[in-house]
Amino acid sequence: MKSDEAIDLIRPQLKQTRFEHTLRVAETAVTLAKKNNQSVDRMELAAILHDYAKNFPLEDLRQVINESELPQDLLLYHHELWHGPAASVIMEREHGITDEDIRNAIRYHTTGRAGMSQFETILFVADYVEPGRTFPGVEEVRETADTNLYRAAWMALRNTIQFLVGKHGSVYPDTFYAYNDLTLRLNGGN
Repeated sequence: MKSDEAIDLIRPQLKQTRFEHTLRVAETAVTLAKKNNQSVDRMELAAILHDYAKNFPLEDLRQVINESELPQDLLLYHHELWHGPAASVIMEREHGITDEDIRNAIRYHTTGRAGMSQFETILFVADYVEPGRTFPGVEEVRETADTNLYRAAWMALRNTIQFLVGKHGSVYPDTFYAYNDLTLRLNGGN
């Protein structure tokens, strides 16, 4: 699938503000892909498709999770986490996207995971730092992304965990695992 086809696919699925966010994520992801010697075309496609299921009805997302190999514990956590994993399944089943890097980047763009590839990490960071984001701490992560992708991902995970804990919210285990994994990587394995 080419990027213009992907844009045509997502446009009717997303609210205008989410569509604009998606285009900014794609632009940011392409910039990060170039800096990190990753495939620009594949990264752009992953970024365009990452929020495909964001505005789907919750019951549709629940059905995709129930009828797939996705972990059922997703349903125990906030529904904001469902759209990435569900979209990764839909992209393969309905649109023939079988590239594992693209599917994993879509699947984990919200939660992260331990052992994220550089490709996955780029989309994770791009979604967090795209220019339309204005929450506390994003500027520091944005600046770090220019020089140290993994440190930026670690900072984004740290901020997310702190935010959720501060609201007495639950944190999906993959987010903790991603944070711990990057903490070890950045500290030389200690």
